[in-house]
Amino acid sequence: MAAAAVLATLVVAALASLFMAWSIGAGSSGSTPFAPAVGANAISVMRAGFIVGVLGLAGAVLQGANVTEAVGTELVVGSVLTATASTVALIVAAALVAIGVFAGYPIATAFTVTGAVVGVGLAAGGGPAIAKYQEIAALWVLTPFVGGGIAYGTARLLRKKSIPETTAVPALGGVVGLLVANIRFAVLGGESGRSLAEVGAAVTPPILLPVVGIDLGVAAVSVLFVGVSAALVRREVVQNLAQGQRRFLLVLGGLVAFSAGGSQVGLAIGPLVPLLDAVSVPLPALLVGGGLGLLVGSWTGAPRMIKALSQDYSSLGPRRSIAAMIPSFAIAQTAVALGIPVSFNEIIVSAIIGSGYAAGGAGVSREKMLKTVLAWAGSLGLAFGVAYAAFTGLEIVL
Repeated sequence: MAAAAVLATLVVAALASLFMAWSIGAGSSGSTPFAPAVGANAISVMRAGFIVGVLGLAGAVLQGANVTEAVGTELVVGSVLTATASTVALIVAAALVAIGVFAGYPIATAFTVTGAVVGVGLAAGGGPAIAKYQEIAALWVLTPFVGGGIAYGTARLLRKKSIPETTAVPALGGVVGLLVANIRFAVLGGESGRSLAEVGAAVTPPILLPVVGIDLGVAAVSVLFVGVSAALVRREVVQNLAQGQRRFLLVLGGLVAFSAGGSQVGLAIGPLVPLLDAVSVPLPALLVGGGLGLLVGSWTGAPRMIKALSQDYSSLGPRRSIAAMIPSFAIAQTAVALGIPVSFNEIIVSAIIGSGYAAGGAGVSREKMLKTVLAWAGSLGLAFGVAYAAFTGLEIVL
């Protein structure tokens, strides 16, 4: 009888996790990466939803382990995330995110899931993980200022008449190439994964010795990525500036979608990590399942939010959209590398607003901004309170 009850709870937890993955795919990870591209008329809403689902699945499988393990094991001190606790956290978080999707407002998924997991963890007798909370809070607070500031500066750079766009845009392509070269992938080996630059340096003859702690082989491969990326982008913009900008923007959207999968899948399946030993399910299999949930959510629910973000926040052209996507990609990969749950709504919306203000605030809805910020702040406290009360009440009843 007890074994059947445990099994039933595990099944409910798995279903709640899949529902959470769908909600995330329909909301933050499915809608935000291509919202600026749709706003710039570089891709249709439906095609964006399809592509972001595929790339999100790839990111979940290749980069999802860090955030998944952090959400499952590092938010509360003590092994208190039982099957019941995980189920309550997932149901509360998924319900709140789904409400945001259907209401048309971007509820911050990372805030909601973090609040729910911490709420049930503390209600179950765990202790607060103060050091982890400090890391998370620092990234959440800095994201609007760093992302919005970089987007503002980049958009201003692209508007300068003294710098031709055929020079500025390829230079930004080189920056993106540098970031891509240093993304870490778990499948490439190493304790925390290895980057393409590290792999490239490892397979070349060791003719370059480290200088002042810098691996010159890695640096050389990174420079190669910069040069090739800049050259490819320059070829496109020289042939046709408008078309080249749109193609560059689509590449950026794809990179952000991939990063979204790597970060957001952990919010859906992270609470299940403490249960893996009991059910003998390997983490890679769990990542695939979560990634598929994101994909289905992106295909079925994301178009509504893509349209809301692309039209309601700022009427972006290709230049401001490019300016918004570059810091979004950089911040997303930083969060993945550090194993910190981050809200893609916060990242993208902040960057969109920053790039919009570079044109004097044209098209930026102040009312929408205020409502969004309130939704971000409220989602953390609401998720924590509801999850804490729900688990406490359930414990009393049982």
